[in-house]
Amino acid sequence: MDEQNRNLLLATGLSLLVILVWFLVFPPPEPEEAPEATTTSTSTTETGTAPAEPAGDTATVPSTAGDTAATPETQQAEAEPDDTPRVEIDTPTLQGTISLRGGRIDDLQLKKYRETLEPDAPIVTLLSPAGTNRAYYALFGWAPGSGLTPDQVPGANTIWDVESDGPLTPENPLVLTWDNGAGLTFRREMSVDDRSMFNVAQSVQNTGDSAASVAPYGILARHGLPPDLKNFFILHEGGISLTDGELREIDYDDFEPAGAHENIALQEAGWSGFTDHYWMTALIPGQAEGSTFSTFQDTNRNIYQTNIKQRTETVAPGQEVTIQTRLFAGAKEWETIRHYQNDEGVTKFLDSIDWGWFFFLTKPIFWLLHNLNQLIGNMGWAIIALTLIIKAILLPLAYKSYVSMAKMKELQPQMEKIKENAGDDRQKLQKEMMELYRKEKVNPASGCLPILMQIPIFFSLYKVIFVTLELRHAPWIGWIRDLSAPDPSSLYNLWGLLPWAAPEPGSILALIFIGILPLCLGVSMWLQQKLNPAPTDPTQQMIFAWMPWVFMFMLGSFASGLVLYWIANNTITFSQQYLIMRSQGYKPDVFGNIKSSFKRKAPPEKKSEDGKK
Repeated sequence: MDEQNRNLLLATGLSLLVILVWFLVFPPPEPEEAPEATTTSTSTTETGTAPAEPAGDTATVPSTAGDTAATPETQQAEAEPDDTPRVEIDTPTLQGTISLRGGRIDDLQLKKYRETLEPDAPIVTLLSPAGTNRAYYALFGWAPGSGLTPDQVPGANTIWDVESDGPLTPENPLVLTWDNGAGLTFRREMSVDDRSMFNVAQSVQNTGDSAASVAPYGILARHGLPPDLKNFFILHEGGISLTDGELREIDYDDFEPAGAHENIALQEAGWSGFTDHYWMTALIPGQAEGSTFSTFQDTNRNIYQTNIKQRTETVAPGQEVTIQTRLFAGAKEWETIRHYQNDEGVTKFLDSIDWGWFFFLTKPIFWLLHNLNQLIGNMGWAIIALTLIIKAILLPLAYKSYVSMAKMKELQPQMEKIKENAGDDRQKLQKEMMELYRKEKVNPASGCLPILMQIPIFFSLYKVIFVTLELRHAPWIGWIRDLSAPDPSSLYNLWGLLPWAAPEPGSILALIFIGILPLCLGVSMWLQQKLNPAPTDPTQQMIFAWMPWVFMFMLGSFASGLVLYWIANNTITFSQQYLIMRSQGYKPDVFGNIKSSFKRKAPPEKKSEDGKK
C-alpha cells in the first residue's frame, strides 16, 4: 500500500473514532414530547377563522355543503364527565365502548395485537376519548340547513337515547335516537362486522309541518401527533384519501391550517382518513356524488382532522331520509384490506398500504411472501423460500454472467500479456482488450447485471418488511422473535452468554456490538469474495477486503428479515457461481484464496537507479 492510500485509511479511521467518542461523551438529546392540545377553541368556517372563544378540549367540524341555504357551524367534542353512559363494543378483533355523548366511537382496542412481545403486554389502543392524552376519535352528525339552528340537530355533545340493548357485536347492532322537539326525529343505527368495519346509518324523520334541510357528516379527529410516529422517509404516516381514483397522501407537517384547506369534491368513489405504521382509520361515504373531503389542522389546539360531508338532504313533512357511512378502524392486514376492496367495494383500498414507487415489485413480492408464509407457517422460512424463487427467476441472467466471469478468468494470462506490451499506452491497451473480448465473445460488463437487478429487488423487499403488518412480531427461530426488528443479540454480552443486558436498540453501542445475523452476513459476503483471487491492485484489494465488514455493520441495525434475505441470497449466489464456474472448466480455489488472505504480503523490491534490483 502506498503512502497516500495509507494516509487516507488512517484519516478515515481517526474520523470514525472521533465521531464515536463524541456521541459517547455528548449523546443526542431525547426527543421532546409533542405538545398537548390546549383548551382554547377557534371557531372555523370554510372561508376563514373567527375570533377565539373559550371551550373545552375540542375538535372543529366545518360547515355544511351543497345547499346555499345551509349555514356554517362549529361542532366541539368536549371532554365528557366520568358518568357519561357508554355502550360496549365486542367483536372477534375489537373491543371498546361508544359514548352516548355525540354517539362517538372513541374507545377502541385491537384484540389481536399487543404493544410489545411480552405475553402480558397491553393490547394496542387505537382510539381514545376527548380529554385523554392524544385523543383520537370518530364523530358523526347532521349540519343544519335553512330554517334550522345548530341546537336543532344532533352534534358532538348530544346525549343520545338507546333504543336497543348493547353490547355492539357483529350479531347485535346498536340503535340510538334523539328528538329535537321541533318535528325532527334522528335515528342512528351502528353495526360492525367481525373484522374492522363499522357501518353508521343516520336517518332523519320529519313529523313537522315544514321541510327541513340537513347535511350528514363524518369526522376523524386526532389531538396531537401519534405517540409512535416513525417519521421515516420510507413510510407515509398522516392523512390519506382516495378521490375518484387519485391517491392523496399528506404528511403531518404538510397539513393546511383550518380555513385555508382545500375541499375536494367527490364524483364516483373514495375514502379518507389517517394512516399509521400498522393501523388506520378511514371514512367511506355511502353516496359519493355531492360529497366533499377536507383534511386540515387546527393549529391553535394542535388537532388534525379529516372530514367527509355528504350532500344536503331536504326532508319533506312525513318523509324519512337515511344516509350510510362506513368507518374502517383497525390493523392494515393485507387479507382484510383486500377483502374490503374486492368483496365490499371499497375502491383501491389496498393502496392504503404504502407500497412506494416500486409498487410493481413490492405488491407481487408481498403477495408471494404472504402465500409462502401461509404454506410454510413461518415467515422466516418463507423469506428464505422467496429468496430461492427470486434466484431461480434470475438464474438465466446469472448463468450468463458467471460463464462470462469464468471465461474472463481463463483470459487472465492473455490480458496480463497485453498490459505488459501496451505499457503506458492507454489507447493501445483498450483497443487490444476490446479485440480480445470480441474474439473470445466475452462481455466484461455482464457480471454487473445480477447486481443491478438485485438493487430494486433488495429495496422492494426492504420496503415490504418495514411497512407490512404481517412481519410485525413474526418469529423465525430461537432468539429471532420479531423479523421486523433488528437482531436483539449482541457481541456486547457475547450474544446472551454474559449476565448483562445488550445495548439499547438504536444506540451507538448497538451499532458497534452487532448480533449473530449481521455477523453471518459479513461472513457470507467474505466467503463469496473468496471464489476469486484478490485483485492485484493494492487499493482495490484493500477496498474488497473491507467491504464485507463495512456492510456487516451498515446492515446490522436493519430488520432481521432483511438481513436473513441477504444471507440466503449470498449463500445461494455462492453455490450458483461455484457450480457454474466448475461447469465451465474453471475450478475456484476457495480455500487457497482464504489462506492467501491471511498471509502477510512481502513489500515489493525496490530498483536501483540503473534499473537493477
